[in-house]
Amino acid sequence: MHFGIITPPVQGHLIPFGALGRELIARGHRVTVIQMADTRERVRAEGLEFAPIGQSDHPPGSLPESLAQLGQLRGFAALRFTIAAVRKTTEMLCRDAPAAIRTAGIEMLLVDQTEPGGGTVAEHLGLPFVTICNALVLNREAAVPPPFTSWRPRDGWWQEMRNEMGYAISAQVTSPVARVVARYRRLWNLPAHRRPEDSFSKLAQISQQPVEFDFPRRELPDCFHYAGPLRDLRGEEIPFPWHKLDGRALVYASLGTLQYSKEEVFRCFAEACAGLNDVQLVMAHCGGLSDAAVHSLPGDPVSVVYAPQAALLQRARLALTHAGLNTVLDALRFGVPIVAVPITYEQPAIAARVKWAGAGKSLPLARLTAARLRATIREVLDNPAYAQRSQHIAAAMRRAGGAACAASIIENVAREVVPECRSGR
Repeated sequence: MHFGIITPPVQGHLIPFGALGRELIARGHRVTVIQMADTRERVRAEGLEFAPIGQSDHPPGSLPESLAQLGQLRGFAALRFTIAAVRKTTEMLCRDAPAAIRTAGIEMLLVDQTEPGGGTVAEHLGLPFVTICNALVLNREAAVPPPFTSWRPRDGWWQEMRNEMGYAISAQVTSPVARVVARYRRLWNLPAHRRPEDSFSKLAQISQQPVEFDFPRRELPDCFHYAGPLRDLRGEEIPFPWHKLDGRALVYASLGTLQYSKEEVFRCFAEACAGLNDVQLVMAHCGGLSDAAVHSLPGDPVSVVYAPQAALLQRARLALTHAGLNTVLDALRFGVPIVAVPITYEQPAIAARVKWAGAGKSLPLARLTAARLRATIREVLDNPAYAQRSQHIAAAMRRAGGAACAASIIENVAREVVPECRSGR
Protein backbone atom coordinates (compact mmCIF):
# COMPACT_ATOMS: atom_id res chain seq x y z
CA MET A 1 0.00 0.00 0.00
CA HIS A 2 1.02 3.59 -0.60
CA PHE A 3 -0.36 5.87 2.11
CA GLY A 4 -0.43 9.66 1.90
CA ILE A 5 -0.39 11.90 4.96
CA ILE A 6 -2.18 15.24 5.11
CA THR A 7 -1.18 17.20 8.19
CA PRO A 8 -0.61 20.73 9.45
CA PRO A 9 2.99 21.79 8.70
CA VAL A 10 4.12 21.93 12.33
CA GLN A 11 6.34 19.65 14.37
CA GLY A 12 3.68 18.77 16.94
CA HIS A 13 1.68 17.00 14.22
CA LEU A 14 4.58 15.74 12.08
CA ILE A 15 6.23 13.86 14.97
CA PRO A 16 3.29 11.53 15.75
CA PHE A 17 2.69 11.02 12.04
CA GLY A 18 6.39 10.12 11.78
CA ALA A 19 6.01 7.34 14.33
CA LEU A 20 2.85 6.06 12.65
CA GLY A 21 4.47 6.26 9.23
CA ARG A 22 7.55 4.32 10.35
CA GLU A 23 5.32 1.61 11.82
CA LEU A 24 3.53 1.28 8.47
CA ILE A 25 6.84 1.24 6.59
CA ALA A 26 8.09 -1.55 8.88
CA ARG A 27 5.02 -3.52 7.76
CA GLY A 28 6.00 -3.17 4.10
CA HIS A 29 4.06 -0.05 3.05
CA ARG A 30 5.10 3.29 1.54
CA VAL A 31 4.22 6.55 3.27
CA THR A 32 4.38 10.02 1.70
CA VAL A 33 3.65 13.38 3.32
CA ILE A 34 2.04 16.02 1.11
CA GLN A 35 3.02 19.50 2.34
CA MET A 36 4.83 22.76 1.64
CA ALA A 37 8.57 22.82 0.87
CA ASP A 38 9.59 24.05 4.34
CA THR A 39 8.58 20.71 5.89
CA ARG A 40 10.75 18.59 3.59
CA GLU A 41 13.71 18.30 5.99
CA ARG A 42 11.50 17.49 8.98
CA VAL A 43 9.55 14.87 7.02
CA ARG A 44 12.68 13.16 5.74
CA ALA A 45 14.15 13.22 9.24
CA GLU A 46 11.09 11.21 10.28
CA GLY A 47 11.97 8.65 7.60
CA LEU A 48 9.02 9.37 5.30
CA GLU A 49 8.75 10.25 1.62
CA PHE A 50 7.79 13.78 0.64
CA ALA A 51 5.63 15.34 -2.09
CA PRO A 52 5.85 19.16 -2.22
CA ILE A 53 2.89 21.44 -2.87
CA GLY A 54 2.31 25.18 -2.52
CA GLN A 55 5.30 26.40 -4.49
CA SER A 56 3.34 29.41 -5.72
CA ASP A 57 2.23 30.83 -2.36
CA HIS A 58 4.29 28.97 0.27
CA PRO A 59 7.88 29.31 -0.98
CA PRO A 60 10.85 28.14 1.10
CA GLY A 61 11.29 30.31 4.19
CA SER A 62 7.64 31.30 4.54
CA LEU A 63 6.83 28.79 7.30
CA PRO A 64 9.64 29.81 9.72
CA GLU A 65 8.67 33.45 9.20
CA SER A 66 5.02 32.69 9.99
CA LEU A 67 5.89 30.63 13.09
CA ALA A 68 8.17 33.40 14.35
CA GLN A 69 5.29 35.88 14.09
CA LEU A 70 2.98 33.46 15.84
CA GLY A 71 5.44 33.01 18.69
CA GLN A 72 5.05 36.68 19.59
CA LEU A 73 1.26 36.45 19.99
CA ARG A 74 -1.04 35.30 22.77
CA GLY A 75 -4.68 34.53 23.34
CA PHE A 76 -7.19 35.53 20.71
CA ALA A 77 -4.57 37.33 18.60
CA ALA A 78 -2.66 34.05 18.26
CA LEU A 79 -5.87 32.21 17.43
CA ARG A 80 -6.85 34.73 14.76
CA PHE A 81 -3.37 34.55 13.20
CA THR A 82 -3.51 30.75 13.21
CA ILE A 83 -6.92 30.64 11.53
CA ALA A 84 -5.64 32.91 8.75
CA ALA A 85 -2.62 30.65 8.27
CA VAL A 86 -4.78 27.50 8.27
CA ARG A 87 -7.08 29.08 5.68
CA LYS A 88 -4.07 29.61 3.39
CA THR A 89 -2.76 26.07 3.86
CA THR A 90 -6.24 24.60 3.29
CA GLU A 91 -6.47 26.59 0.06
CA MET A 92 -3.03 25.28 -0.92
CA LEU A 93 -4.04 21.73 -0.08
CA CYS A 94 -7.30 21.74 -2.04
CA ARG A 95 -5.67 23.44 -5.02
CA ASP A 96 -2.40 21.46 -5.29
CA ALA A 97 -2.73 18.17 -3.41
CA PRO A 98 -4.94 16.26 -5.89
CA ALA A 99 -2.30 16.46 -8.63
CA ALA A 100 0.52 15.58 -6.23
CA ILE A 101 -1.43 12.59 -4.89
CA ARG A 102 -2.18 11.29 -8.39
CA THR A 103 1.46 11.71 -9.47
CA ALA A 104 2.74 9.86 -6.40
CA GLY A 105 0.30 6.99 -6.89
CA ILE A 106 -1.10 7.24 -3.38
CA GLU A 107 -3.91 4.78 -2.66
CA MET A 108 -5.22 5.86 0.75
CA LEU A 109 -4.97 9.02 2.86
CA LEU A 110 -4.30 9.55 6.56
CA VAL A 111 -5.78 12.95 7.38
CA ASP A 112 -5.14 14.98 10.52
CA GLN A 113 -8.46 15.85 12.16
CA THR A 114 -7.52 19.54 12.29
CA GLU A 115 -7.29 19.75 8.48
CA PRO A 116 -10.91 19.68 7.20
CA GLY A 117 -9.79 19.95 3.59
CA GLY A 118 -8.08 16.56 3.68
CA GLY A 119 -11.26 14.52 3.61
CA THR A 120 -12.64 16.67 0.82
CA VAL A 121 -9.53 16.00 -1.30
CA ALA A 122 -9.93 12.28 -0.62
CA GLU A 123 -13.59 12.34 -1.66
CA HIS A 124 -12.72 14.29 -4.80
CA LEU A 125 -10.13 11.67 -5.77
CA GLY A 126 -12.30 8.72 -4.78
CA LEU A 127 -9.75 7.58 -2.20
CA PRO A 128 -10.52 6.10 1.22
CA PHE A 129 -9.19 8.04 4.18
CA VAL A 130 -8.71 7.62 7.91
CA THR A 131 -8.88 10.52 10.38
CA ILE A 132 -5.95 10.80 12.79
CA CYS A 133 -6.55 12.93 15.91
CA ASN A 134 -3.08 14.26 16.74
CA ALA A 135 -4.57 17.16 18.71
CA LEU A 136 -7.41 16.98 21.22
CA VAL A 137 -10.41 15.03 19.93
CA LEU A 138 -12.63 17.51 18.05
CA ASN A 139 -15.82 15.41 17.97
CA ARG A 140 -18.54 17.56 19.51
CA GLU A 141 -20.94 16.43 22.23
CA ALA A 142 -23.41 18.49 24.24
CA ALA A 143 -21.85 17.51 27.59
CA VAL A 144 -18.21 17.94 26.44
CA PRO A 145 -16.80 21.50 26.51
CA PRO A 146 -15.26 22.89 23.31
CA PRO A 147 -11.55 22.03 22.96
CA PHE A 148 -10.33 25.60 23.43
CA THR A 149 -11.80 26.20 26.89
CA SER A 150 -10.69 25.35 30.42
CA TRP A 151 -14.22 24.20 31.32
CA ARG A 152 -14.79 20.89 33.07
CA PRO A 153 -17.47 18.45 31.88
CA ARG A 154 -20.69 18.71 33.84
CA ASP A 155 -24.20 17.46 33.19
CA GLY A 156 -27.07 19.92 33.20
CA TRP A 157 -28.97 22.17 30.84
CA TRP A 158 -26.95 25.26 31.74
CA GLN A 159 -23.62 23.58 31.03
CA GLU A 160 -24.91 22.14 27.76
CA MET A 161 -26.16 25.58 26.70
CA ARG A 162 -22.76 27.06 27.58
CA ASN A 163 -21.03 24.37 25.52
CA GLU A 164 -23.37 24.97 22.59
CA MET A 165 -22.53 28.67 22.66
CA GLY A 166 -18.83 27.79 22.77
CA TYR A 167 -19.15 25.55 19.74
CA ALA A 168 -21.05 28.30 17.90
CA ILE A 169 -18.23 30.75 18.63
CA SER A 170 -15.71 28.18 17.45
CA ALA A 171 -17.63 27.72 14.18
CA GLN A 172 -17.65 31.47 13.65
CA VAL A 173 -13.93 31.83 14.33
CA THR A 174 -13.03 28.99 11.97
CA SER A 175 -15.52 29.99 9.28
CA PRO A 176 -12.80 31.30 6.90
CA VAL A 177 -11.41 27.76 6.69
CA ALA A 178 -14.89 26.25 6.29
CA ARG A 179 -15.62 28.62 3.41
CA VAL A 180 -12.55 27.42 1.51
CA VAL A 181 -13.62 23.79 1.92
CA ALA A 182 -17.20 24.64 0.92
CA ARG A 183 -16.01 26.36 -2.25
CA TYR A 184 -14.01 23.34 -3.38
CA ARG A 185 -16.85 20.97 -2.52
CA ARG A 186 -19.13 22.98 -4.80
CA LEU A 187 -16.45 23.01 -7.51
CA TRP A 188 -16.06 19.23 -7.25
CA ASN A 189 -19.82 18.52 -7.01
CA LEU A 190 -19.57 17.08 -3.50
CA PRO A 191 -22.41 17.43 -0.98
CA ALA A 192 -22.06 20.33 1.43
CA HIS A 193 -20.83 19.74 4.96
CA ARG A 194 -23.59 20.47 7.46
CA ARG A 195 -21.38 20.16 10.55
CA PRO A 196 -17.65 19.84 11.26
CA GLU A 197 -17.96 16.10 11.91
CA ASP A 198 -18.86 15.62 8.25
CA SER A 199 -15.16 16.13 7.45
CA PHE A 200 -14.12 13.13 9.58
CA SER A 201 -13.67 9.64 8.15
CA LYS A 202 -16.57 7.19 8.27
CA LEU A 203 -14.08 4.30 8.09
CA ALA A 204 -11.88 4.97 11.13
CA GLN A 205 -11.01 7.83 13.48
CA ILE A 206 -7.89 7.25 15.60
CA SER A 207 -6.87 9.40 18.58
CA GLN A 208 -3.46 9.49 20.21
CA GLN A 209 -5.15 10.32 23.50
CA PRO A 210 -5.89 7.36 25.74
CA VAL A 211 -9.50 7.17 26.86
CA GLU A 212 -8.30 7.93 30.42
CA PHE A 213 -7.17 11.36 29.21
CA ASP A 214 -10.43 12.41 27.62
CA PHE A 215 -13.64 13.63 29.20
CA PRO A 216 -16.46 11.06 29.38
CA ARG A 217 -18.15 10.63 26.02
CA ARG A 218 -21.39 9.03 24.90
CA GLU A 219 -21.69 9.89 21.21
CA LEU A 220 -18.48 8.79 19.50
CA PRO A 221 -19.03 6.77 16.31
CA ASP A 222 -18.33 3.04 16.27
CA CYS A 223 -15.30 3.67 14.06
CA PHE A 224 -13.58 5.80 16.73
CA HIS A 225 -10.50 4.34 18.46
CA TYR A 226 -8.35 5.58 21.36
CA ALA A 227 -4.92 4.26 20.34
CA GLY A 228 -2.76 6.24 22.76
CA PRO A 229 0.37 8.27 21.93
CA LEU A 230 1.80 7.75 18.45
CA ARG A 231 5.42 7.14 19.40
CA ASP A 232 8.08 4.53 18.73
CA LEU A 233 11.33 3.43 20.34
CA ARG A 234 13.57 5.39 17.99
CA GLY A 235 16.03 7.35 20.14
CA GLU A 236 16.36 11.12 19.89
CA GLU A 237 19.84 11.94 18.61
CA ILE A 238 20.13 15.17 20.58
CA PRO A 239 23.25 15.89 22.63
CA PHE A 240 22.72 16.75 26.29
CA PRO A 241 25.10 17.53 29.18
CA TRP A 242 24.11 14.56 31.31
CA HIS A 243 27.01 15.18 33.67
CA LYS A 244 25.25 18.32 34.93
CA LEU A 245 22.42 16.34 36.53
CA ASP A 246 23.18 16.22 40.24
CA GLY A 247 20.65 13.73 41.61
CA ARG A 248 18.04 16.16 42.91
CA ALA A 249 14.40 15.80 41.82
CA LEU A 250 14.43 16.58 38.12
CA VAL A 251 11.83 19.05 36.82
CA TYR A 252 11.71 19.13 33.02
CA ALA A 253 10.34 22.33 31.47
CA SER A 254 9.36 23.05 27.87
CA LEU A 255 7.11 25.47 26.00
CA GLY A 256 7.14 23.39 22.83
CA THR A 257 8.06 24.53 19.34
CA LEU A 258 5.50 27.34 18.93
CA GLN A 259 5.49 29.20 22.28
CA TYR A 260 9.24 29.04 22.91
CA SER A 261 9.77 32.83 22.61
CA LYS A 262 8.06 33.54 25.96
CA GLU A 263 11.23 34.55 27.85
CA GLU A 264 9.26 35.90 30.80
CA VAL A 265 7.61 32.49 31.31
CA PHE A 266 10.95 30.66 31.27
CA ARG A 267 12.32 33.21 33.73
CA CYS A 268 9.35 32.59 36.04
CA PHE A 269 9.99 28.83 35.81
CA ALA A 270 13.61 29.38 36.84
CA GLU A 271 12.75 31.72 39.70
CA ALA A 272 10.13 29.33 41.06
CA CYS A 273 12.49 26.35 41.04
CA ALA A 274 15.39 28.38 42.43
CA GLY A 275 13.45 28.56 45.69
CA LEU A 276 13.22 24.76 45.93
CA ASN A 277 16.53 23.39 47.18
CA ASP A 278 15.70 19.75 46.44
CA VAL A 279 14.76 20.43 42.79
CA GLN A 280 16.92 20.70 39.66
CA LEU A 281 15.35 22.42 36.66
CA VAL A 282 16.13 21.41 33.07
CA MET A 283 14.70 23.73 30.39
CA ALA A 284 14.50 23.17 26.62
CA HIS A 285 13.92 26.63 25.16
CA CYS A 286 14.10 25.89 21.37
CA GLY A 287 16.12 29.06 20.81
CA GLY A 288 13.76 31.33 22.72
CA LEU A 289 16.50 32.44 25.10
CA SER A 290 19.72 34.20 24.17
CA ASP A 291 23.00 33.16 25.78
CA ALA A 292 22.85 36.31 27.91
CA ALA A 293 19.32 35.48 29.04
CA VAL A 294 20.35 31.93 29.94
CA HIS A 295 23.27 33.13 32.05
CA SER A 296 21.04 35.59 33.90
CA LEU A 297 18.43 33.00 34.93
CA PRO A 298 18.07 32.57 38.69
CA GLY A 299 19.03 29.24 40.23
CA ASP A 300 21.43 28.13 37.46
CA PRO A 301 19.06 25.71 35.68
CA VAL A 302 20.36 23.40 32.96
CA SER A 303 19.17 25.29 29.87
CA VAL A 304 19.55 23.85 26.37
CA VAL A 305 18.12 24.77 22.98
CA TYR A 306 16.82 21.26 22.28
CA ALA A 307 16.65 18.28 24.61
CA PRO A 308 16.10 14.52 24.33
CA GLN A 309 12.64 14.93 25.82
CA ALA A 310 11.73 11.28 26.25
CA ALA A 311 15.06 10.39 27.88
CA LEU A 312 14.76 13.28 30.33
CA LEU A 313 11.15 12.53 31.19
CA GLN A 314 12.13 8.96 32.03
CA ARG A 315 14.24 10.49 34.84
CA ALA A 316 11.92 13.36 35.77
CA ARG A 317 9.78 13.78 38.85
CA LEU A 318 7.64 16.52 37.29
CA ALA A 319 6.96 18.14 33.91
CA LEU A 320 6.48 21.90 33.70
CA THR A 321 4.77 22.74 30.42
CA HIS A 322 2.49 25.02 28.43
CA ALA A 323 0.15 22.02 28.08
CA GLY A 324 1.02 21.17 24.51
CA LEU A 325 -0.49 17.76 23.86
CA ASN A 326 2.70 16.00 22.78
CA THR A 327 4.66 17.12 25.85
CA VAL A 328 1.76 16.20 28.13
CA LEU A 329 1.37 12.75 26.55
CA ASP A 330 5.13 12.18 26.71
CA ALA A 331 5.12 13.01 30.42
CA LEU A 332 2.13 10.79 31.14
CA ARG A 333 3.50 7.80 29.23
CA PHE A 334 6.41 7.82 31.68
CA GLY A 335 4.11 8.33 34.67
CA VAL A 336 5.35 11.88 35.32
CA PRO A 337 2.88 14.33 36.92
CA ILE A 338 2.42 17.76 35.38
CA VAL A 339 2.18 21.41 36.27
CA ALA A 340 0.58 23.14 33.28
CA VAL A 341 0.75 26.83 32.40
CA PRO A 342 -1.50 27.02 29.30
CA ILE A 343 -0.89 29.92 26.92
CA THR A 344 -3.22 29.65 23.91
CA TYR A 345 -5.07 27.36 21.44
CA GLU A 346 -6.30 24.12 22.97
CA GLN A 347 -3.79 24.33 25.83
CA PRO A 348 -6.38 25.45 28.45
CA ALA A 349 -8.48 22.41 27.50
CA ILE A 350 -5.49 20.07 27.76
CA ALA A 351 -4.63 21.56 31.16
CA ALA A 352 -8.25 21.00 32.22
CA ARG A 353 -7.87 17.31 31.33
CA VAL A 354 -4.64 17.10 33.35
CA LYS A 355 -6.58 18.35 36.38
CA TRP A 356 -9.63 16.21 35.67
CA ALA A 357 -7.47 13.08 35.34
CA GLY A 358 -5.75 13.88 38.66
CA ALA A 359 -2.35 13.86 36.95
CA GLY A 360 -1.31 17.36 37.94
CA LYS A 361 -2.28 20.98 38.45
CA SER A 362 -2.87 23.97 36.19
CA LEU A 363 -1.91 27.60 36.74
CA PRO A 364 -3.42 30.10 34.26
CA LEU A 365 -0.91 32.40 32.58
CA ALA A 366 -2.76 35.46 33.90
CA ARG A 367 -2.12 34.28 37.48
CA LEU A 368 1.45 33.10 36.93
CA THR A 369 3.96 34.31 39.52
CA ALA A 370 7.09 32.63 40.81
CA ALA A 371 5.56 32.27 44.27
CA ARG A 372 2.33 30.66 43.00
CA LEU A 373 4.23 28.37 40.66
CA ARG A 374 6.65 27.33 43.40
CA ALA A 375 3.76 26.42 45.71
CA THR A 376 2.05 24.45 42.92
CA ILE A 377 5.23 22.53 42.10
CA ARG A 378 5.72 21.77 45.78
CA GLU A 379 2.15 20.47 46.08
CA VAL A 380 2.46 18.13 43.09
CA LEU A 381 5.87 16.81 44.16
CA ASP A 382 4.82 16.21 47.76
CA ASN A 383 1.43 14.58 47.09
CA PRO A 384 1.96 11.01 45.80
CA ALA A 385 -1.58 10.90 44.40
CA TYR A 386 -0.51 12.90 41.34
CA ALA A 387 2.29 10.48 40.47
CA GLN A 388 -0.02 7.52 41.12
CA ARG A 389 -2.64 8.86 38.69
CA SER A 390 0.04 9.58 36.10
CA GLN A 391 1.37 6.04 36.44
CA HIS A 392 -2.17 4.68 36.06
CA ILE A 393 -2.51 6.59 32.77
CA ALA A 394 0.93 5.35 31.66
CA ALA A 395 -0.24 1.75 32.16
CA ALA A 396 -3.39 2.48 30.16
CA MET A 397 -1.29 3.93 27.33
CA ARG A 398 0.80 0.77 27.18
CA ARG A 399 -2.36 -1.32 26.94
CA ALA A 400 -3.79 0.92 24.19
CA GLY A 401 -0.94 0.07 21.83
CA GLY A 402 -0.06 3.44 20.28
CA ALA A 403 1.38 3.46 16.76
CA ALA A 404 1.17 -0.33 16.41
CA CYS A 405 -2.52 -0.30 17.29
CA ALA A 406 -3.19 2.59 14.90
CA ALA A 407 -1.32 0.85 12.06
CA SER A 408 -3.34 -2.33 12.55
CA ILE A 409 -6.60 -0.38 12.38
CA ILE A 410 -5.43 1.35 9.19
CA GLU A 411 -4.41 -1.97 7.61
CA ASN A 412 -7.79 -3.50 8.46
CA VAL A 413 -9.56 -0.58 6.76
CA ALA A 414 -7.26 -0.88 3.75
CA ARG A 415 -8.00 -4.59 3.37
CA GLU A 416 -11.72 -3.86 3.26
CA VAL A 417 -11.91 -0.82 1.00
CA VAL A 418 -8.80 -0.46 -1.14
CA PRO A 419 -9.41 -3.52 -3.33
CA GLU A 420 -12.82 -2.07 -4.18
CA CYS A 421 -11.26 1.29 -5.06
CA ARG A 422 -8.61 -0.39 -7.20
CA SER A 423 -11.17 -2.44 -9.14
CA GLY A 424 -13.24 0.69 -9.71
CA ARG A 425 -10.45 2.61 -11.39
